[in-house]
Amino acid sequence: MKTQTALAALSALSHESRLAAFRKLVQAGPDGMSVGELREHLDLPPATLSAHLNILRAAALVHDQREGRVIRVRANYLQMNTLLAYLTENCCAGTAECEPASTCKPRKSGASK
Repeated sequence: MKTQTALAALSALSHESRLAAFRKLVQAGPDGMSVGELREHLDLPPATLSAHLNILRAAALVHDQREGRVIRVRANYLQMNTLLAYLTENCCAGTAECEPASTCKPRKSGASK
């Protein structure tokens, strides 16, 4: 990951509502949530949530897909994991005393637990 990409992602997450939205989408797993569901969980006006989602999209932290009349938003786990790897790549100068953060690998919906 390039420094500018990491800065864009960190900047996007530096707002309370955007961080809450991203964390909710990570928690939702690979199926994500509809924009309406996300809005209800965050209790934000539609225009405000749209503005926040645009910033998260620009940082490649979320992506969405239209499903008929519904827009489903999903966390971009690859971008999240790449950011975590970037932040921890030189953890403890590479000594065995330190274990960098693991990557998040959400299960596909319907997969057994």
